[in-house]
Amino acid sequence: MKNSNNIKSKVRALCSHISLKKSSIVLSALLLAGIALPQTATAQADEEEIIMPSWWFGIAGGANFNFYSGSTQKINNDLMARSAFHKGSGIGLFVGPTIEYYKPGTRLGFILQAGYDMKGGKFSEVLTPCNCPADLKTKLNYLTIEPSLRFAPFRSNFYLFGGPRFSFNMDKSFVFQQRTNPAFPDQVQSPEISGDLSDVRETMISMQVGVGYDIPLSSKTKRSQFMLSPFVSFQPYLGQNPRTIETWDVTTVRVGAAIKFGLGKRPSDKEEKEKIVLIPPAVPPVVPVEAAPVFNFTVNAPANIPAERTVRETFPLRNYVFFDLGSTEIPNRYVLLNKSQVADFKEDNVELFTPKNLSGRSDRQMIVYYNILNILGDRMGKNPTANITLVGSSELGVADGLLMAESIKKYLVDVFGIAPSRITTQGRSEPKIPSRQTGGTDELVMLAEGDRRVSIESSSPAMLMEFRSGPSAPLKPVEIVDVLEAPAESYVSFNNDGSDEAFTSWSMEIKGDDGIVQKYGPYTQETITIPGKTIMGTNPQGKYNVKMIGTTPNGKTEVKDTTVQMTLWTPTKEEIAMRFSVIYEFNESDAITMYEKYLREVVVPKIPQGATVILQGFTDIIGDATYNQKLALQRANDVKRIMQAELNRLGRTDVKFEVYGLGEDNKLSPFNNKYPEERFYNRSVIIDIVPAKQ
Repeated sequence: MKNSNNIKSKVRALCSHISLKKSSIVLSALLLAGIALPQTATAQADEEEIIMPSWWFGIAGGANFNFYSGSTQKINNDLMARSAFHKGSGIGLFVGPTIEYYKPGTRLGFILQAGYDMKGGKFSEVLTPCNCPADLKTKLNYLTIEPSLRFAPFRSNFYLFGGPRFSFNMDKSFVFQQRTNPAFPDQVQSPEISGDLSDVRETMISMQVGVGYDIPLSSKTKRSQFMLSPFVSFQPYLGQNPRTIETWDVTTVRVGAAIKFGLGKRPSDKEEKEKIVLIPPAVPPVVPVEAAPVFNFTVNAPANIPAERTVRETFPLRNYVFFDLGSTEIPNRYVLLNKSQVADFKEDNVELFTPKNLSGRSDRQMIVYYNILNILGDRMGKNPTANITLVGSSELGVADGLLMAESIKKYLVDVFGIAPSRITTQGRSEPKIPSRQTGGTDELVMLAEGDRRVSIESSSPAMLMEFRSGPSAPLKPVEIVDVLEAPAESYVSFNNDGSDEAFTSWSMEIKGDDGIVQKYGPYTQETITIPGKTIMGTNPQGKYNVKMIGTTPNGKTEVKDTTVQMTLWTPTKEEIAMRFSVIYEFNESDAITMYEKYLREVVVPKIPQGATVILQGFTDIIGDATYNQKLALQRANDVKRIMQAELNRLGRTDVKFEVYGLGEDNKLSPFNNKYPEERFYNRSVIIDIVPAKQ
């Protein structure tokens, strides 16, 4: 009994200590608000807008929704439950001061929050060996310090935050009770047992991520600014193991709000105020004007480039065959021959065998790809020692992937007469290089379409790209001849230097002599290129008014007009160029290592003296457009780096490079994005080698 009294005495003392800390926190918040009130009351009563504060001070509070998992059975050194507790939940309070720093209209900032954090809860009832229900309630309370990085992706009131949490234990008490077996109602009920949990960590280091939104509570003309910021944060179980024994951990979702105070600045200083007072009443007062954002908008429309470029293109043969979701039959967009047509099929006349439903853009190249199975059968017929492995990958499992691979094997055996022993088939639940990533939530259908495929693997040199070997090597490319459309250097470029800082986004309105207005955008990057034909149609030339419309972080609009003379690119005879391509897997920019030797030993030696090498980087439409534009430019620069290094090694300084990162732009990408194979081919860098003009 004495021991029980000692425990109760300690608990009372701890509660008293906690109450004192809570009172201190609340008192601090009231003092903070009290300091603000006189400043608000004495603020100057004019109507000019203030510059919003960078520093904010306040108090945050919310409800912790705690979820227990793992196991605990040893309560303390004097008490061992007869059955282990596994899951539980509870709601606790969080309250404490907060400090924030972020400049108005910027993305990055900092939050420092501290407070009293209640992680208590009740475990789910368990049955002991005597069929007696047992309950366990806990009070796990902490003082926490939570520094976070604040990120406003749209430079608006919406923000994300995340960072570490440092927790210091203040309360570790429990209440345990084992009740009587319901089958024996006359048994004497055991009393509740309370005390402190043993083996509790004094300090825990964990993490949190969350979202919040700032709601202004004050007029923009008042220096004293108040802000209400509701937020939700997630604190995963990682690092939240309350005890040094057993496996009990805590996951918390916190829902709350912060009330914050900051002191803004007025655009004009005291001296300007005095000058305004001295102006005669008949003259309207001078209102300070907000500084205009700094940017420089220019348009470059090249003169006509008089050359029709006949392109000898080395077209990469992507070694994937994509299947429709839910089907193990080869899609009818692939060209499938019958036995009587095999004798007439040759790799160098592949354009005679056209797919049924070609989707449109770059027909010539996609005709080559859609004949991949016929090219494969033709090559295996010419190289009787070559063997292949077909690896089918299906989200429905290994068996379904194997059926997809078997359908291709059957086609090669039945139509091209390839011996079955030369073709091995395998099934997988996902490809070796998947597009879908664990935890992903966006654009899942397109990613699934890209992963439902059969990969063609071989170790036979006759089947593979130069300088590559092994099952991961790409198939040997196909050489085709075509007429190049308007070259990249003929595109109209719109340069908006400084727009990434001055604007959240910008767009354009282009008006021709006919009065028709074309709208483009919105954009976030500084430089945009558009083919002249897209703007001009069939007009050979014309004068165009270009209006740039930018939106500042404060929601204001900036407009700049300029006029430019445009000339449509028209081909004349004749110029012969070469084209090569480097293709990438999903979201990769470093896959260039696979092609490094190819670029050095095949592509660079074919560059004539004084030539121009035009590198255009592309992506598919999956993902954020701004990220894709940067990824495309990174890919193009990787290719330039390798080619430039090889030219330097050869002592050549006569080659000029032009690099473009065109991203996912549907108007500029070489292929459509309807089918997964088109999206895979859009993940590329196209290399055009243009000889010097004679």
